[in-house]
Amino acid sequence: MPSPATSGAMPVHRPDAAGLRSFVMGLIRDFTDAEARAALVCKWGAARDPDVIPAWVAEMDYAWAPVVAEAVQAAVATGVGGYPDFRPGGELGSAYSDFAARHYAQAVDPDQVIPVSDVTAGVRLAIDVLSAEGPMVLPVPAYNPQFGVAETCGREHILVETPPDDEDAFLNVAGIDAALAQGGRTVLLTQPHNPTGRVYTREELEALRDVVIKHDARVVSDEIHAPLVLPGAEHVPYLSLPGTAGHAVAVVAASKAFNTAGLRCAQIVTDDREAFRRLRDVPMARNDSWSPLGVIAAIAAYSHGDEWLAALVERLDAQRTLLVELLADHLPKARMRPIQATYLAWLDLREYGHDDVAAVALRGGVKLSPGHIYHPGQDGHARLNFATSPQRLTEIVRRLGAAV
Repeated sequence: MPSPATSGAMPVHRPDAAGLRSFVMGLIRDFTDAEARAALVCKWGAARDPDVIPAWVAEMDYAWAPVVAEAVQAAVATGVGGYPDFRPGGELGSAYSDFAARHYAQAVDPDQVIPVSDVTAGVRLAIDVLSAEGPMVLPVPAYNPQFGVAETCGREHILVETPPDDEDAFLNVAGIDAALAQGGRTVLLTQPHNPTGRVYTREELEALRDVVIKHDARVVSDEIHAPLVLPGAEHVPYLSLPGTAGHAVAVVAASKAFNTAGLRCAQIVTDDREAFRRLRDVPMARNDSWSPLGVIAAIAAYSHGDEWLAALVERLDAQRTLLVELLADHLPKARMRPIQATYLAWLDLREYGHDDVAAVALRGGVKLSPGHIYHPGQDGHARLNFATSPQRLTEIVRRLGAAV
């Protein structure tokens, strides 16, 4: 083959590794404080004092991926604002199926992808429609809205504690086994995990599958953070394991990775025709509130967002490293489980002697999420969101160290 010099073609510029990383990292644009207050009305609006830096709810201080922004802007300009297409599958199902194949090597039937308004709504719908009567098993700490799911679905819950000082047994399969033996019928799994940022291993998930099958129970797997697995870890979709299709569904969304929660669109993924039929055939009143703009944003993210997502993961990896360094400097007695995914850090600050760390932090100018809302009765913990600029993160940890 002739070289560019002999063929007359223009030479192709191939940046070195440092240049490529600089280009990728440059795809992520930090909001200014004013932009963040305008765009993130929950995260920044709740911190009404302009001197408080919000690092609590799971929203990122980054501008939208251009491919998502352009798709939504075009839809608004066209006048898209009516009802969505209520049918499952379609372009959304195909977009997610292709995304799952590229990122997780998972085979997803695009026709069995069902839109819902958000992940929590999808979890409720799956339990309502598919689960037998009986308690819901919830490993804790847990994403705080999940504590209301069982009651909303007319069930009790059984909490399975992960010992706060045991870093080697995060998924307490023995505890889940015992809870199912007590009558639990559904395990609500969050993986990757919120608030700890833990990615479950294949071996852990296989052990869970085996005890669920033993007790003829179900799994609803919340996998909203799956696109945000950081270098060094790998997401294993629960439905990719042999023997799970008949007792499980996953609930997924582009919204956490692409910062579009307010556009209201998540998806239930099934690998069982009967489960799909039951979910598809529910009365409209049980599943009718997702947004057509959310569908458009999700399709754009799944189909065209890989480059931006790679840049985001690079940024979060750098932020993770920075956070470890800052904690060593400003909070040397802090303990933090290794962050394998998400942009959320689960901080154990019990050594500093404060029960409500978030309240102390707020007085010091930082808004965190209090640990007790994720693990009732567990004092001295807080969740910190590090999806912000390096400068803000540095100031957040400096203030937190001074406060505690």
